[in-house]
Amino acid sequence: MRAGDKMIPVPVVSFVGYANNGKTTFVIKVISEMKRRGYKVGIIKHDVHGFEIDYPEKDTWRHAQAGADIVCISAANKVAYIRRVSEERALDLLIQDMSDMDIVFTEGFKKENKPQIEVYRQQSGKEALGKRENLLAVVSDLQLYDEIPFFGFEDEVRLCDFLVQHFRIK
Repeated sequence: MRAGDKMIPVPVVSFVGYANNGKTTFVIKVISEMKRRGYKVGIIKHDVHGFEIDYPEKDTWRHAQAGADIVCISAANKVAYIRRVSEERALDLLIQDMSDMDIVFTEGFKKENKPQIEVYRQQSGKEALGKRENLLAVVSDLQLYDEIPFFGFEDEVRLCDFLVQHFRIK
């Protein structure tokens, strides 16, 4: 995004909360609604357990097994990079790769100082994360904090309206 010659940073919103509270389900609804409105949307998922996206015996897997530090697979409609790193990448570095998006959502990254939307379900049996300085809104089956905008699990349209207005997304 550019305003004249000045680069405008892409808005970033982190959906945070404990496992099994509905983060992924709600983020998918929000992504779908933002795409319906014509916005370019990025998503960065935090995985504390490590992950695999390549399959044994496929060419790209074999390339990585041979020691390639970065493997890229490209097709007419998508591209993917698998890069070996010695330590976890900082969120801001990951976001830089998405500078052409209208908004970037993250799922997880609750320790990062980005605007956050807490997703909390009462039946989870866990405590809410607690009111924090960077808490933008809450998605829940009950209102958790006074003065913090509250949305239910079926309020993705209202939440998208809120995000567009809050970040002045064109």
